Amino acid sequence: MNISNIGKYAYILINLFNEFYFVNYDDNKEILIRFGKNLKHHRTAKGFTQEQLANELGVEISQISRIERGVINTSVTTLYTISKTLDIDISQLFLLNLTS
Repeated sequence: MNISNIGKYAYILINLFNEFYFVNYDDNKEILIRFGKNLKHHRTAKGFTQEQLANELGVEISQISRIERGVINTSVTTLYTISKTLDIDISQLFLLNLTS
């Protein structure tokens, strides 16, 4: 990975942090639910099962399930690895109207 890609992802993450930093609990929950729905959309579109994605990320299947249901937050490193594994831009996991 070259430095320009790292800078690009750092910029995206900083903007996402700034956008979502001053929100209340209900807004945070909505962000997690939206993220989870978008993750499931991209995972299934790329032909991954929860088990396959979990194996690629080195996490338990239940963690993928909890992320997709919006039950838990995930780390920045897991977020980055998800985007690389699914070959998508990180920002696609935060789009407002990707899935219903």
